[in-house]
Amino acid sequence: MTSNLVKNAANDLSKLNYSVLVEAKEDGYQATVWGLPEFQVFAQTREAALNNLHELVNTRLKNVEIVTQEIEAPKSEHPWMKFAGMYKDNPLFEDVVSNIKAYRRELDAEMDAEDEI
Repeated sequence: MTSNLVKNAANDLSKLNYSVLVEAKEDGYQATVWGLPEFQVFAQTREAALNNLHELVNTRLKNVEIVTQEIEAPKSEHPWMKFAGMYKDNPLFEDVVSNIKAYRRELDAEMDAEDEI
């Protein structure tokens, strides 16, 4: 698997959206960035919890850079490809195919006979 840095000025990485879980507790409110439990605050009011969390996130992201990377998944061979052509040199293969066709015609005839009944 390879990873490439995407250099695209059109992507605006100056804004970051995140979901916040706000829980009412006995003595106030707990606000947590969804999926990032280290970003968690507790305050007396809901608004104070959200403001404190906003400050915490801004402080943490103050000296960091957010970049976008493109990851290319490895290309794998289709699992059935290793069997493709395995009977190409087998002299009995045509006989097997003929027997399969004959059996299929026999089954189709039986099905037609049942449909007529």
